[in-house]
Amino acid sequence: MATTLKDIAHAAGVSLTTVSRVLNYDQSLSVGAATRKRIFAVAEELNYAKIRHPKVQSEPKLRKIAIVQWYSEAREQDDLYYMAIRLGIEQRSQHHQLEVTRIFQNNITQLTGEIDGVIAVGKFSADQVSELQTLTDNLVFVDDDQFAAGFDSVLTDFAQSVRQVVDFFWQQQVQDIGLIYGTETTTDGQRQIADPRQQAFAAAMTAHQAYRPELCFASDFTNQGGYQTMKQAIADLGDQLPHAFFIANDPMATGALKALQEAQIAVPGSVSIFSFNDTALAKYVYPELSSVRVATHLMGATAVDLLAARAQNPQVPQRVELGTELIFRASTK
Repeated sequence: MATTLKDIAHAAGVSLTTVSRVLNYDQSLSVGAATRKRIFAVAEELNYAKIRHPKVQSEPKLRKIAIVQWYSEAREQDDLYYMAIRLGIEQRSQHHQLEVTRIFQNNITQLTGEIDGVIAVGKFSADQVSELQTLTDNLVFVDDDQFAAGFDSVLTDFAQSVRQVVDFFWQQQVQDIGLIYGTETTTDGQRQIADPRQQAFAAAMTAHQAYRPELCFASDFTNQGGYQTMKQAIADLGDQLPHAFFIANDPMATGALKALQEAQIAVPGSVSIFSFNDTALAKYVYPELSSVRVATHLMGATAVDLLAARAQNPQVPQRVELGTELIFRASTK
């Protein structure tokens, strides 16, 4: 007995009308690709006489994406770390022939028209993540671990790099190590951001049985913050000032260096400094800063590749953690 449309509808679990319109290539029919595929598969399996294979349609591709930066444009100029990530995104987007829109300070109201994906750079609250989801399902986060929430995330391996800095000082017989780390809040004030470098530093120093909370100072990731915080450390600790400081980014480290120089404390003669990020700023101070080099451009490029792959073939979330490299310069002995 010949196979009928009713047989196909029953086997595929859809209506007779849907089967008829799919097999007649009715492009106005609003039905998912998976359903169309299932109907054609059932028709073939049942040897439906009128089955014809549809033309292979091109896979969905990214065309227009938005970079949503949590920093303002002015703040990005002061912290070259996030600028370098953005440049990595833009350069890789050219390879994928993508149109890129820049959004600063998470101001997504600036977006006009449809977009195919978002790369969110910085730190975001749960409410802000939900807001980004209203724009597109193609979301990748850079420098914010949203993997547990179900999103691709591109991150830096903080634990290993901080441990290497501590071990370097330990090998130099420097065991009193101070820390200047950063504290931040998302732009909507809903989420306090713990600095993973502070957590990694505490763990590394505890492993050496040498962690001293009184040598750890919180700042705000700015040059002025680093300057004021080091001045506070000098005043509070006096002759007990550590012989080395690990500082959580280059702007804070340059500010701290200025405070030490004003106090006529020689770097690295009396105090060594090891910074983090290794932006261009690290090489334009005297003495030049030893710093942990972060693969900022690669972080941006990886985010674009993840977004392109997700647009082609949606899959389980991925968490990509990139390694670092210690760069030694004149601020350490």
